[in-house]
Amino acid sequence: MENRITLSKRVEGKSRLWVTLLLLCFCSFTWAQVKVTGVVTDPSGEAIIGANIVEKGVPGNGTISDIDGNFTLNVKSNKATVTVSFIGYKDKTVALNGSTNLKVTLEEDSQSLDEVVVVGYGSVKKSNLTTSVSKMTSEAIEGRPVTNLSDALSGQLAGVQTQTSSGIPGEEMQITVRGVSSINGSSNPLIVVDGVITENMSNVNPSDVASIQVLKDAAATSIYGARGSAGVILIETKQAQKGAPVVKWESYLGFQNAVGLPEMMSPKEWMAYNLYLKNAMWLQKDGNNTLDTPNKDRPSGDRVNPDWLLNPNSDTADWTLRSDLPQTDWVDAILQTAFTHSHQVSVSSKGDRYSIYASAGYLNQEGIVKHTGYERFNFRINASMNINKHIKAGVNFAPTISSQDRGESEGKDKVIMTALTMIPTIGINEGTRSLGFSKFRKDDVNPYERLRQVTDSRNIKNFDVASWVEANIIKGLTFKSMFNYSSENRIDEYFLPLDVQKMSVKSATASSKVISGSRTGWQNTLSYDFTLWKKHQMNVLLGQSIENRSIYTADMKATDFPLDNVPTLNQGATPSQASTLKNIVRTASLFGRLSYNYDDKYLVSASMRRDGSSRFGPSNRWATFPSVSAGWKINSEEFMKDVEFISLLKLRASWGMSGNDRIGYSDYVSTFTTGNVAYGNTSQIAIYPTNYANSDLKWETTKAFDFGFDLSLFKNRIQLNVDYYINRTDDLLYNLQLPAATGFNSMRTNLASIENRGWEIDLTTTNINTRSFKWSSTLNLSGNKNKVLDLGGNDEIITDAWNAQFITKVGGPISQFYTYLTDGLLTEADFEVGADGRYNPNKPLVPTVKGKKQRPGNVKYVDVDGSGSIDNDDRVAYGSNEPDVMFGFTNRFTYKDFELSIFLRGQIGGNVLWIGARNLDTGGKYGANNTLRRWLHCYKEDYPNGNPIPTELGVDMSWDGKTPTPYGLGDNSEQDGQLHRTDLEIFDATFLRIQNVSLAYNMPKKWLNTLGIKAAKIYGTVENLHTFTDYVGNPDTNSYSTNPMLRGADYNTYPLSRKYIFGVNVTF
Repeated sequence: MENRITLSKRVEGKSRLWVTLLLLCFCSFTWAQVKVTGVVTDPSGEAIIGANIVEKGVPGNGTISDIDGNFTLNVKSNKATVTVSFIGYKDKTVALNGSTNLKVTLEEDSQSLDEVVVVGYGSVKKSNLTTSVSKMTSEAIEGRPVTNLSDALSGQLAGVQTQTSSGIPGEEMQITVRGVSSINGSSNPLIVVDGVITENMSNVNPSDVASIQVLKDAAATSIYGARGSAGVILIETKQAQKGAPVVKWESYLGFQNAVGLPEMMSPKEWMAYNLYLKNAMWLQKDGNNTLDTPNKDRPSGDRVNPDWLLNPNSDTADWTLRSDLPQTDWVDAILQTAFTHSHQVSVSSKGDRYSIYASAGYLNQEGIVKHTGYERFNFRINASMNINKHIKAGVNFAPTISSQDRGESEGKDKVIMTALTMIPTIGINEGTRSLGFSKFRKDDVNPYERLRQVTDSRNIKNFDVASWVEANIIKGLTFKSMFNYSSENRIDEYFLPLDVQKMSVKSATASSKVISGSRTGWQNTLSYDFTLWKKHQMNVLLGQSIENRSIYTADMKATDFPLDNVPTLNQGATPSQASTLKNIVRTASLFGRLSYNYDDKYLVSASMRRDGSSRFGPSNRWATFPSVSAGWKINSEEFMKDVEFISLLKLRASWGMSGNDRIGYSDYVSTFTTGNVAYGNTSQIAIYPTNYANSDLKWETTKAFDFGFDLSLFKNRIQLNVDYYINRTDDLLYNLQLPAATGFNSMRTNLASIENRGWEIDLTTTNINTRSFKWSSTLNLSGNKNKVLDLGGNDEIITDAWNAQFITKVGGPISQFYTYLTDGLLTEADFEVGADGRYNPNKPLVPTVKGKKQRPGNVKYVDVDGSGSIDNDDRVAYGSNEPDVMFGFTNRFTYKDFELSIFLRGQIGGNVLWIGARNLDTGGKYGANNTLRRWLHCYKEDYPNGNPIPTELGVDMSWDGKTPTPYGLGDNSEQDGQLHRTDLEIFDATFLRIQNVSLAYNMPKKWLNTLGIKAAKIYGTVENLHTFTDYVGNPDTNSYSTNPMLRGADYNTYPLSRKYIFGVNVTF
């Protein structure tokens, strides 16, 4: 039987229809599966690992290149277009045009005009910027052993001055933007990290930083209103980049040594010098005295210390020193080669809907002064998620734990100054109560033992978190709300055992200070970007913020401890202080900004902020800070279209107002305290005011003009930015001295006005750019002139510091040195000749210190007022700490896989006052402190009755032609008529420092591919290689006080160090 199937025409037609549809679907499926393969390389031919390859116009269809740079991607059609991108390279779009095998070479993305610059509450293309903003990327930090982020700013940005206030590991630099803007308030710039205001940058791990931008003119800072007058530093931390997950490990270790220390006398030199002092004093005391007189036959006050002499009871003048005298280099005893190491691991990943960057870091830095150091743990999470196509949310989370061993190493009479001045005939195993004090100086405390036994620590825990949500309401209209919370808990503990105190002290001392602060903020912004009629681009920003900050302080001290090894406060029998304080500050703000761009030629921006602060009274609680700026991109004009070598030529100008509210928490009201007062014959507890209230206190206000231009040539290979500015600050806050009859010392008031004028130049060049060799340079130059315009009717204000005075005068800069002028040394020709044919010390022919005996070799002073004698009226305002020019110069060289970076910085002009000279640079007195080595070569008078210069120790003591007679050689309280506070203690602060030299090697990718490593770099770097300067110490210091009216004083605190570092960066 035959089986047969017969299709009717109707059924056959339906079957053909289904077959046709299936074929069409198959063809459609086949077209969607066109396979594209390829390889992604850099200009040198090296494979790029993790490059993103995405089909244009098809969201979600993408892949990444493997360890060999290869990729495979299915696209819809062989006519499709793909986009290839990778961090640090320019994006490249490739049309397939039938080809399915691609070789894509990405060009490195050098600095371009499309670079985005962050400004307050937003960002703008660099080419469209109308304000003065300087930017520094993470490239300037990588490979440098930067402990604190403030160190990284030194010399990197025009108009930004950094100075060392304390060399203790972990301490921040003092930062000033465009000059000092306050005389009693704060001149520190505002710090903003990822949009959140913070107190300092020490909590930010330098390895987490993506960029730092400094807003300098008022048009840029006025959006921050009451806190922007001293400049604003915007710090952006790293975010994940789209592509494959990246794991990065960064680690370095190294060591550091002290540099720039004063050159003190060695033990042998100090003993020879003191023999000279005693001999000279013996000879000048009486013309009949001779050096043949045995030491034991001299009056007790004229004898050399018999404990020095080998034969103290000899009948001849035997000056042979004992060979077993202790010889201690005290500076060397407290210093060490200090080791440091840092480690960081980060993980980042970004997909279509999420982004996360997480890092953990650890830093351990020993101090070059023994028993000092710094340790820090850093953690950070920056995460965000696209909830849907309109709403995005994120969180930034950054806790930090740090501890600091300060070692009581800074300040007057602390261990560093003690070690410099300690006489070297005291042994290392004496100088405490338990070891016994030296017979040479019975009350000198051993600085090494003091370092070892003292507790001087600071422990800080920081917690910063910010959460935000962003909604794209319609195209170009974005609403963002951010809530932030920060807390800091700091504990300072100090214990000074009785064992390492002078015999006159009867008890150990302990103190504990706890500071607990928190900051809560909420800000909302609404931003609208839109374009009208193709040429009118506009951005409107409206915002609101509120902030609450509270600080709690508990300060406790006690004495009379029964044991040195039990430092807890409750063991102290006598509590000397117990106080607590709580302050709360609230601020509220409204702000807005309008930016307009016409046809990419004419740029205008205006902003306004309305601030309210609880620091001020009701009548001055609110203030308004407006600004306006404009720019003209000349290169976009029709008449410039044929000038192809100019990439950008832009003129810009700005004006704005900003303020400073960083004063006391309650200066405008009276505060009260309790205490015992005499009432009749009894002591009663009373409540009394502690300050003179001033309810009219108002904001310090800065009005600033800025004029500048930006020029880019030859496709941005040369980029030049120039600025000139005039800043005037009015209503400066000052502590006005009050008459004693008021019962108060001073009153806080708005008193003064100052002006800062200056210029800035930033130049970036790509000098050579070939396949195997590249050389680029960055140079910044700036100068600022500070001028006091008004002091509230006063002509000058004199401020006292230890052994020095500063003066602020109308017409001059803030904080000049108030000093006597000198004119070389006195000679015998400056005296009348006596009957014996020698000079008469009581009959000088030139003005000298009134009533004081003089000798040849003493310093000659200038009689400024012409009175015929030297007195207080001869002091003048002299110099200032402000430099004429600051500069930074970086050169980067790349040859194949090698990188070399050389960074120089310095300044021209300015002065530094060596306030420690009173201890170190006077020549000292017999048997007293050690002194500078130069005093071996001081002026030495010829005595007719003998030569006081000892020869027994073989020390050269010839005169150098400039060092005067020792100040301590005289026989009266004024040290024989020689004065301190003179221009001899003021030095030119000009310096050139080789700040950093770094050499790195990038391991070839072909070595790393088999290990699954994307990139690896090893490097070595030297920080602070050498400083060229005429100053005896660190010219870039301000170590005595942060008070703006006491600037530029160096008290020989923590020494500068040179660091040698070896590091490795590996990316997986």
